[in-house]
Amino acid sequence: MPELRSSIAAPPGGVMTDEVGVITGALELATTCVDGAVEVWIRYAGAEEWYRISAADCHLHDPRDHEALHTALAAVLNRP
Repeated sequence: MPELRSSIAAPPGGVMTDEVGVITGALELATTCVDGAVEVWIRYAGAEEWYRISAADCHLHDPRDHEALHTALAAVLNRP
């Protein structure tokens, strides 16, 4: 499964997850793309457990856009 990862610093107010609510601080973002279906995950830097970012999953018309989408998400969420 194609997976991309980026280290980010949470924006003011943190990042809302489905499992544990808002998380803040140093984070790691991961996206996977299978047949255009994108899942977006986040975790505390160095942690083992991943959480889904609320309402972030989507479907790409062209799976080749996965890297561009991941880069855009990292840029929007990285607010040190």
